Amino acid sequence: MITKPISYGRQYITDEDIAAVVETLKSDYLTQGPKIKEFEDKFATYCGAKYDVLVSNGTAGLHLAAMALDIQPGDKIITTPITFVASANGFRYCGAEVIFCDINKDNFLLDLDKLEEMLKVVPKGTYKAVVPVDFAGYPFDVERLRTLADEYRFAIVEDACHAPGGSYTDSKGVKHMVGDCAYADMTVFSYHPVKHIATGEGGSVTTNRDDLYEKLSLYRTHGITKDSVKMEKVDGGWYYEMQELGYNYRITDFQAALGISQLKRLGWSIERRQAIAHRYNEAFAGTCITTPKVSSCVSHAYHLYVIQLDKRKELYDYLRTQGIYAQVLYVPAHTMPYYRQFGWKQGDMPVAENYYAHCLALPMFPTLTDEEQEFVISKVIEFVLK
Repeated sequence: MITKPISYGRQYITDEDIAAVVETLKSDYLTQGPKIKEFEDKFATYCGAKYDVLVSNGTAGLHLAAMALDIQPGDKIITTPITFVASANGFRYCGAEVIFCDINKDNFLLDLDKLEEMLKVVPKGTYKAVVPVDFAGYPFDVERLRTLADEYRFAIVEDACHAPGGSYTDSKGVKHMVGDCAYADMTVFSYHPVKHIATGEGGSVTTNRDDLYEKLSLYRTHGITKDSVKMEKVDGGWYYEMQELGYNYRITDFQAALGISQLKRLGWSIERRQAIAHRYNEAFAGTCITTPKVSSCVSHAYHLYVIQLDKRKELYDYLRTQGIYAQVLYVPAHTMPYYRQFGWKQGDMPVAENYYAHCLALPMFPTLTDEEQEFVISKVIEFVLK
């Protein structure tokens, strides 16, 4: 018997999480304390990256990544239209011209073939960065993108806000965790409540490059340093210097404590999400519903489980009458009023627009019970068989 609404995503806070936060609240530091570095070190180790810079949210991470690359007004970057608008906005904050590239119809990620066509018709170096998105938790083929980046001279900022815990195997047979930055220059994560690690708000940027790490760290805190080696002078122990125009993109120690606790369960969360996806796939086989296609070389993190069908709006409305709050993700970014002012219009991204017309994200979170999932499945099947 289902007695409460079922949302498309939901945070999971345990007594252990609460205890970790309370312990930090009782400590000497609420912000800029030791929990920040502890979380950064643990998450970098988990991903296999050299550095992680913890920030106030994923959007801040994208903005700092753009700043670290010295994106200037008029610089061109490429991203996908099927993403939350922050993937583009983080670079617009620096004045970049955002160019959209259509998606692959099978995995909903930025289409690498289309991207290569775009790159071939302009001088090398035209684009300053490409921002692929691990949409729904599907790891992007950053190995192939790295080959293009080296040839066409652009940086890679991987938006992995949907994909902590995801992994892929490259052409050499080497397994990579999303965020190890083996091929990307930087990888950005989000710790929003519906994500795999929830800190309320929060995010981070992993990188293996010393220069980018130094810039990310500096810009996160107003461009201020207290490092005597980097300062022009030292008047005393109190002295600090603002060397660049940065932002206050810090996160609190009690949020970091929550993140550290949640990180311990990330492996379990991925396994549970994959099991939920497998059950959905089984249930919808042979119906008019199109389920996600996943390559054998990737381990999907399943932030979202997205189906496609013709009567998407009707199913969305019907499920709401049953207490099931599925979601449509995302409205193509190039159709937003803000981006239309730059000349983008309906029809520019036909695959993305077709995806949007048919997509629906069903409930997907690790504490979704078998009973709840069977209820969702039964109502979806009931609708499509009408």
